[in-house]
Amino acid sequence: MTHRHERPHTGVLGLLDGRPLPRTELDRRLAAMRAGPRSSALPLAGSAEDRQLTRWVAQVLLTERLCEAEAADRGLDVPAAPPARLDQRAAVELGSITAAAYEGNAAVRAVYLAVTAGVTAGVTAGPEEPVAPGPAGPPWRLSTPDGEFDAHPDSLPRDLAAALRAAPAGDRVTVRGWTARLVAAPVREPAADPAPGRPAEAARRLAFVRWLDAARARRLELAPGLEHPGDPAQPDNHHRH
Repeated sequence: MTHRHERPHTGVLGLLDGRPLPRTELDRRLAAMRAGPRSSALPLAGSAEDRQLTRWVAQVLLTERLCEAEAADRGLDVPAAPPARLDQRAAVELGSITAAAYEGNAAVRAVYLAVTAGVTAGVTAGPEEPVAPGPAGPPWRLSTPDGEFDAHPDSLPRDLAAALRAAPAGDRVTVRGWTARLVAAPVREPAADPAPGRPAEAARRLAFVRWLDAARARRLELAPGLEHPGDPAQPDNHHRH
């Protein structure tokens, strides 16, 4: 693969099942961000960070388009629902791109429910995706830009958990758009879990992430320059942990 700091092919976001996806919505979303109230916090246009932002927004949009196609294939009822809000634990377990697509797109939420309908902690999901047992053992205390919370390492994305394990104590790591610091590992497990459904929900999120990764690899082809921001092969990924 040749790495150049180049713009993607004009007008094309990528291919879904071999069909071109127009870039129009990506450009619209980026323009809206530039014109929005938080525009001053965005990276300088043309910088490596700006290209990474473009990749991130593109990946959110591609996830939405993939799930819209999947929902149509499955004949799912996708109601016109307002955006959802995930808690910090769920957002970390899904990853920032998938979490953003889930929060903003009803088709993503509908596919999530369909894919994970048979998933419980420690039980396989059926023919689509075998699911590992739910997280066990003491959780980690994580610090993120949005605050601190506890999460089981087995419920985190594998590369994020691996980076946190490898980092010197107290160092922040950034993986696939998430920045986190391991505050304490482990912390004492509470005598009784105040949220008995939490292991099942973590297992469902893990099943969906695995399903989505496989569906992306099978059905999507990215335009040059719109690789995943965490792809170590693309030239603007400078995080090495």
